Amino acid sequence: MRWCVSIGAVLVAGAMAGGDVVSMAATGPKAQFAQSKQDPVVDVELVLAVDVSYSMDMDELAIQREGYAQAIVSKEFLTALKSGPTGKIAVTYFEWAASSDQKLIIPWRVIDGPESADAVASEIMKTPIRRASRTSISGAIYYAMPLFDENALHGLRRVIDISGDGPNNNGGPVTVARDEAVAKGIVINGLPIMAKELSYSTMDIENLDLYYEDCVIGGPGAFVVPIKERDKFKEAIRTKLVLEVAGLMPEPRAIPVANTTREPRVNCLIGEKIWQDRWGR
Repeated sequence: MRWCVSIGAVLVAGAMAGGDVVSMAATGPKAQFAQSKQDPVVDVELVLAVDVSYSMDMDELAIQREGYAQAIVSKEFLTALKSGPTGKIAVTYFEWAASSDQKLIIPWRVIDGPESADAVASEIMKTPIRRASRTSISGAIYYAMPLFDENALHGLRRVIDISGDGPNNNGGPVTVARDEAVAKGIVINGLPIMAKELSYSTMDIENLDLYYEDCVIGGPGAFVVPIKERDKFKEAIRTKLVLEVAGLMPEPRAIPVANTTREPRVNCLIGEKIWQDRWGR
């Protein structure tokens, strides 16, 4: 089951205090392996995959950076951190654009409290902002998958957190990459950015949230937090990170949006089609 989470409806701190959420089970072969081998264990191995394609304007890129940095040091995030079995997570952060363009900003770091959270947030903010051409969500997924094998800390869950403001238009089909990740026990969540008017020049599409729901996210409990207002940008990032770190899902307020047995509501090759129609290649 996949879910769409409304930012306005999900008041994470209140939900956590009031019992409006349910915990996702931290089970499975990887968790059992980690425990049986007595390896170091974190609650989640979290890959933050951040879109820096040219369709993102400089203001959006700056707000996006600030949003992740502020979310990681927020009271809600630190509360969620301590709600897990180990009270710590492993996180890595990279930026992506074309299928061959991914830049690792922060290698794997363990966050176990305010001090380590501050260090990661500072590292995010000090890196110069960049932009690049094309949009390859599939390339981001393929880049993210082996990062889990490079991390010495075994997590009870493995999550790729993808933000972006347009459909895949470069590299392999996004659904193929998604399915390969899910087959490896990885959950993919999405943050579709829909905070500006549609523009032909930037290859925007309507219903980007539906595209993410049906074509990008996957795995048990996967969800989307769409951003439809610029002033909700940072709140959305915080909401998504808190849910991912705590392994929580809003129960009554979430809307089940898709399953794997029916056709997607949006053509999962729409980005490739727009590019082909426009540029003929």
